[in-house]
Amino acid sequence: MKKNKILCNILILMFFQTVAWAQPAINLFSTDENSGYPEKLKTTSPLLKGESLNFMGNRYFTFSTVVRVNQIETSRDKNSGVDEAGIHSPEGARKFRETIEKNWPGARITWTFSWLALKDQRPNYLEIKKLVVSYHKKYGDEITFLPGGYFANMYNSREQVNRDLHEGLKMVSEMVGGGYRPQSVVAGFLSAENLRFLAEEEGIHVCQGNIWSQYAVDNGDGEGSISYPYYPSREHFCKPAQGKEDLIDCVNLDGWTVDFLNARYPVPRFINGIRCGSRQGVGPIETILRQGTELGTKEILSTTAAHFDTGFELNKFAWVTCIWELGLVDLEKRDHNRQNGLDGLEIWLKEMKRRWPETKFITHGEFGMLWREQFKNNDSINYQFVQRGSGVCGSEPEKEIRWFMNKDFRLAFLRDWKTNTPEKLIDFTRYDLKAQEPDDPKPGQNTRNWSLFNRINQKGLRPQDKPIDIGQLPASELLMISKRYPGLIPNL
Repeated sequence: MKKNKILCNILILMFFQTVAWAQPAINLFSTDENSGYPEKLKTTSPLLKGESLNFMGNRYFTFSTVVRVNQIETSRDKNSGVDEAGIHSPEGARKFRETIEKNWPGARITWTFSWLALKDQRPNYLEIKKLVVSYHKKYGDEITFLPGGYFANMYNSREQVNRDLHEGLKMVSEMVGGGYRPQSVVAGFLSAENLRFLAEEEGIHVCQGNIWSQYAVDNGDGEGSISYPYYPSREHFCKPAQGKEDLIDCVNLDGWTVDFLNARYPVPRFINGIRCGSRQGVGPIETILRQGTELGTKEILSTTAAHFDTGFELNKFAWVTCIWELGLVDLEKRDHNRQNGLDGLEIWLKEMKRRWPETKFITHGEFGMLWREQFKNNDSINYQFVQRGSGVCGSEPEKEIRWFMNKDFRLAFLRDWKTNTPEKLIDFTRYDLKAQEPDDPKPGQNTRNWSLFNRINQKGLRPQDKPIDIGQLPASELLMISKRYPGLIPNL
């Protein structure tokens, strides 16, 4: 009898341990009844239970999809662009997720819902939401909120965006249930005040809050940041924090890894009748959908390799990221001349898995929290990149670009590597200088330009942006650069 009782107790203990292990990682928070904001948020491990991972020495891939109703949801009740309800279907969502699992078993992605998509009660949206919750339970996918349509601050006050973030995140938690709380937000662009609000009021410490190099594209500009993770300054979301008092504890992530050569161009160019935009890189619109599967995947893999090969050697870790709007899967329903791009996605995932099999394919929240554990501030950030052109569209095969990015500044050089011409300095953005974001937009207006321009900018828009020899900089700036990179400047 005693043995049977002991065995029974052991089985009960094993059962509860199994149940506890099977629960998805959640954040539990209490709420102040007066403010409605979380008082305290418990940070959970950024990986699934049973996993552990050192940040350095790894390649990371983060992949997100956006579920929305209108192309640009400028506010809760206004929108700009195409109505996309007809190209959001549960069949498309299922096909999309199954393509990822088939080609990368165990991958975890981030699903992002707009305000209108969370509110929509039509059968297709209800079924998509049900499916996505099942993917969270089955695969460990992250589910989060998208304020506006990547451009919340361009159309709304900071106060309004804070309200949208709070209520949108609450709707996500209610949709998933079980006390679920995402570890990140996807926002396109997000102001410093709203990033502060996420960290200090909502307890969320990761945000896709800048679109690196974006200028004269879509509904907003945000050129001037560094392209890998950083803690933003309270002055400007594009500026890395300069010290403890300036630091916002919300890791700011880029949205799409881009081809550094294409990124130089201020406006789209047309080459052989194809639009070559500055956003060309791993995103599907500028590659697979415009260039076709063969050329598009060539460009995607070239951009990926710039980080996973050379970039990995230089930085001792590497990161590639992409957002793929769900509507792109069923795009041919709206435009019969467009392909859905899933063939290209399959090629990319298969080849990435073959060439870099140890890559960690995890959610935005997981990646950002791992980075946050490794880097407590911006002091030791020192990102370096070298990329040669792919030959696709505006990525000139004879050009080579070098980037240096840290807390103090970002610096870029360009040369013709085939003829071995001397490098020209094409960008020197100083982060020690005062920066200021635009005021809130006035009602009915769009404040689109949130860029951080100062000394020399890669887009070449101003007279002072003309490429120069680095020796033409003032002595004080040469000294500033040489302190970070001894030997970079000849004869100094």
